[in-house]
Amino acid sequence: MESLDVLIVGAGISGIGGAVHLSKNCPDRSYAILEGRDSIGGTWDLFRYPGIRSDSDMHTLGFSFKPWTHEKSIADAPAILDYLRETAREYGIEKLIRYNHRVTRIEWDSAVARWTVTVRKDGKDTVQMQCRFLYMCTGYYSYTDPYQPEFSGRDTFKGPVFHPQFWPEDLDYKGKRTVVIGSGATAVTIIPAMVKEGAGHVTMLQRSPTWFVSRPAKDRIANTLRKFLPNRVAYGLTRFKNINMQQYFFNLTQRKPEKVSKKLLELTTERLPAGYDVATHFTPRYRPWEQRLCLVPDADLFEAIKSGKAEVVTDHIERFDETGIVLKSGRHLDADIIVTATGLKMEIMSGVEIVVDGENRHVSQSFSYKGCMYSDIPNLASSFGYSNASWTLKADLISEYVCRLLNHMRETGTDICVAEPHGVKETGEGMMNLSSGYVQRAKDRVPKQGDIDPWIVYHNYSLDKKLMRYGKLEDGAMHFYKAKGVAQSVAAEPMAIAAE
Repeated sequence: MESLDVLIVGAGISGIGGAVHLSKNCPDRSYAILEGRDSIGGTWDLFRYPGIRSDSDMHTLGFSFKPWTHEKSIADAPAILDYLRETAREYGIEKLIRYNHRVTRIEWDSAVARWTVTVRKDGKDTVQMQCRFLYMCTGYYSYTDPYQPEFSGRDTFKGPVFHPQFWPEDLDYKGKRTVVIGSGATAVTIIPAMVKEGAGHVTMLQRSPTWFVSRPAKDRIANTLRKFLPNRVAYGLTRFKNINMQQYFFNLTQRKPEKVSKKLLELTTERLPAGYDVATHFTPRYRPWEQRLCLVPDADLFEAIKSGKAEVVTDHIERFDETGIVLKSGRHLDADIIVTATGLKMEIMSGVEIVVDGENRHVSQSFSYKGCMYSDIPNLASSFGYSNASWTLKADLISEYVCRLLNHMRETGTDICVAEPHGVKETGEGMMNLSSGYVQRAKDRVPKQGDIDPWIVYHNYSLDKKLMRYGKLEDGAMHFYKAKGVAQSVAAEPMAIAAE
């Protein structure tokens, strides 16, 4: 059986970043990247709907070690894929990716301090590999099973009905009427893109409004700095600026939510046609950042509404019929195409079956340690980004922390690192601390959050940087052991590991 020091699962933005950190900080470790699909990029290759783009600026969604040099800061998927491929080539990562290798089961054996990883190759053959450490970089949602609520009469509609995760390659929507159900980031991206590309009319149908914030797609300061400074310096300054602006704005929403709400509504009203019903369609019932804010680059959604080619309808669905959607208000929305942008289904570590010393485990039974590891599950970390800032900010820190753990075990002659939650109480709060539907629906599938450090997920880059980059590794919760000592103690009390 092939055995490596580290296996990285997933070749998206987290997996590529993790591989670079590993090659730079642990150059003597053997590793491979297992990717379940046939291409690099994760989210940015999976989604093919019109206008697919980042919902964070690329100076913070980009890697800490790789400058983003495109003119647009809010970038489309092809540009992001180019950036990821370039990174993989530049750091020699490409040759280490094994495509069509989908991990289905992982089994930990404390006696030998190894994970046995079961992999389905090319959708048919099953093979097993071993590794000392497992780094899961699979994102936080299911690639195969998005959230799709039941709609009465769905099968009676004569046109196509589909979720954006499965956008048909041959879909012709020019001149046609489309209803997009939902008002999250996906819907807000699709609608202006469809209008720009010739859709007849697009309706955004929402049950309740979302907070929007508009900003330029191009960062004028970043583009100016690049004219006078080396790319790496200009990128570092822009990244520092944007991180601090993000944190300032988020903190302001927590301290003065009414003031921020009022300002956001004022800015939205300014960008809409005169007399538009902002109270009904653009005034949420929740405070900013209780759910993620939707980014509108260059006010494109508002421009689409101004053009008359797009509209927002706030109502509930009664049923589908042959020609569209009947609303509970009695109104009928005529449609040729219906897009169900109803959200994602959270899935930690791609639903992989986990076995620790013969016992089945679920991450929902564990406490989250520093937002990246799980109590009583040894030698495993998971990349999980921020809910209130760019994903990669936290992913980068987690990769750095994983490298610190690996080097510490090498230096101390230990084989196992495991977080043990002594005296920790569950708070009932989730890892993402959002009221969004996809988060609330997944409460029974995500790790528990504790009431004391380091079992609290902060979603604060400045604080996490201190904890992950400079904090003590042996902090009273993270313990390190030799495999021989584990072998002696497991027989008596599984997972109650005693140092040799």
